[in-house]
Amino acid sequence: MTTIRLSDGIVKDDVLVVGLASKSSKGTLQIESGDLALDTKSLLQTLSDLGATGKADEVIKIPGSSTRLLVFTGLGKSSTKYENEALRRASGAAARALAGNSSATFSLPAKDKHSIRAIAEGAALGNYAFSAFKGSTKSDQKTPLKAITIHTALASIAEVKQEAKSAEVIAQYTGLVRDLINTPPSHLTPESFCSAISEAVKKAGGASIGLKVSVMNESQLKSKGFGGITAVGQGSVNPPRLLNISYTPKGAKAAKKYAFVGKGITFDTGGLALKPALGMEAMKSDMSGAAAVCAATIAIALLNLPVEIDTWAPLAENMVSDTATRPSDVITMYGGKTVEVLNPDAEGRLVLGDALVKAQEEKGLTGIIDVATLTGAQVVALGTRTSAVMTNNEKFSAQFLKLAEHTGEAFWPMPLPIELRASLDSPIADMANIGERMGGMLVAGLFLKEFIAEDLPWLHLDIAGPAYNEGQPHGYTPVGGTGIALRTLVALAELSE
Repeated sequence: MTTIRLSDGIVKDDVLVVGLASKSSKGTLQIESGDLALDTKSLLQTLSDLGATGKADEVIKIPGSSTRLLVFTGLGKSSTKYENEALRRASGAAARALAGNSSATFSLPAKDKHSIRAIAEGAALGNYAFSAFKGSTKSDQKTPLKAITIHTALASIAEVKQEAKSAEVIAQYTGLVRDLINTPPSHLTPESFCSAISEAVKKAGGASIGLKVSVMNESQLKSKGFGGITAVGQGSVNPPRLLNISYTPKGAKAAKKYAFVGKGITFDTGGLALKPALGMEAMKSDMSGAAAVCAATIAIALLNLPVEIDTWAPLAENMVSDTATRPSDVITMYGGKTVEVLNPDAEGRLVLGDALVKAQEEKGLTGIIDVATLTGAQVVALGTRTSAVMTNNEKFSAQFLKLAEHTGEAFWPMPLPIELRASLDSPIADMANIGERMGGMLVAGLFLKEFIAEDLPWLHLDIAGPAYNEGQPHGYTPVGGTGIALRTLVALAELSE
């Protein structure tokens, strides 16, 4: 875990990170060193000679005068007040570039507690590495920073200290999400996922911070009628599970109560609708939603936020075998709805349907949110960095989108056109699990909507593209699991304070 501290004194680390921005299209540069004074004239000449631009993701290192290393990280266009996400990405890019160093001080232009938190989050989120499965080459991998100091004149203010603490917790549990996503399916099964989360809950404090964990095994799922989870998992030697985490705040009355549901397909071959080999390796990330909601719940508990959370992670491996669900099989979901499985590769909606109905047995819910790497159509529509939001309650959606803008997570509202619902009709069951191909992301949302009570505010977050970065690292985002959705789920709980 990365340690974050605040300081307004002398820089003690031998690495100092400051911002660099572009003042004009002519390439004029501006050094942004926050509350630290630097001799900018000579530094600007050196940076100009090096061809610096100040663009986002640019990191330039030069020998320092009072520190061993002076690091400039790109902020983009010069501004009197930089957007928090620009600060977050700049500090993240710098932290990534500083792997192999033990500690660093970040002094960027922070005007208030929110911008300080953004810098702390970015630095800690960018300071991530996954080396659990490195063998003979593990010693070659540079280790992340052990400690990060944020230099600010506001260091002694209690609210600012709390923001730094929150950033530390956010980074720690985003790291847990990333670790789970990056873990190969040979080591992450429904059962081991439950063990990993149970261990994380125990390490965080368990019942002492208001957390309880329970798990249903395959026999219990079958006997209690969880037909969706059972059908998806029955083709695998690694049986399905349904994980539940409940959080009740200690010493405070909860103002709101939310249910979180996360898709947990620990590996998705497509079942008897087998996926092409090319790209299938990324299907270890098909449990990103489950990891996000579970880790977010632990983070919320550690921050002792006054909101109740009931979290469900339906977990299964979608495998090919003689016991796998066949195209045209009819299953009975939890709650009694029957579904004709026309495509076994549309499996996420089946496990979610069961869990959504179960989650709604909890009384007094303020709202319910499901998070899922649900459709390839999401990537076609919105690309790999923007997730989709679908809803039955525009007020709830607008609130979430505003929070996402604040946390720096990119979400975009998508409709649920009623005319697409008819494509899910089945001649032999209550509904089919696939419908109209065009608008497939929206059809999947409409399928899930069938399992939601009309008067309960609901959000469906399709994070298929942004959950797993197969491109180059950028800002605070590494290659592999990203941890998308966790920050905004925690922000929703913080809003209940």
